[in-house]
Amino acid sequence: MLRHGTGREKSPLGRGLVEKREAIIRGARTVFGGDGYTRASIGAIANAAGVSTRTIYNHFPGGKAELFRLVVQEGSKEILRVQLDIVDRWLHKVTDLELDLIDFGKAWVAPLDTFASHFALVRQLRAEIEHLPPGLLRAWEEVGPRRVQSALADRFQELADEGRLVMDDPRQAAIHFTYLVSGEIRDRTYDGALPLAADVTNRLVTVGVQTFLRGYLPR
Repeated sequence: MLRHGTGREKSPLGRGLVEKREAIIRGARTVFGGDGYTRASIGAIANAAGVSTRTIYNHFPGGKAELFRLVVQEGSKEILRVQLDIVDRWLHKVTDLELDLIDFGKAWVAPLDTFASHFALVRQLRAEIEHLPPGLLRAWEEVGPRRVQSALADRFQELADEGRLVMDDPRQAAIHFTYLVSGEIRDRTYDGALPLAADVTNRLVTVGVQTFLRGYLPR
């Protein structure tokens, strides 16, 4: 009986700790996305999360640096899952190479709007690159961009094996594709801060895919 009652008493406390931790992470994401790493303060994050600064340090002894690293990595993992699903879904079976790559490209750039808070962090990360905690950039690349490039490179290699594309380095081809298809869109939207009209986005994706194919189609 006593053990059963104790279990009931601990459960709400455990949920409360989890909810506070999640609130802190949400608050940190909002503050870092708006103020960047250098200007953000633990006090501002505490206000955004509705907790005390002591509560933040209880959960995250490393303070601002630990929180920033966690927020960036969690966002990157979420984007990674979405982008890997896009690669698998749109390039699983390619019938019309150009049309399928255009459809894939449109899906590829969609997360810029869907995950606005994460890409706000990416903007700050690029702007404050010299002031970030050591190792953060490498950790971010390993969690997100490089793994996505590897997945896309693997699929391009399969298309090359089928004789649909010609390339010496599939990873380089994946980088070329992402720059051609999404590079101008990311530049013009400032990583999703100023969305483009759908027809403009579709035109840029189409031109990017066509340019890619001029370099990688069999002669």
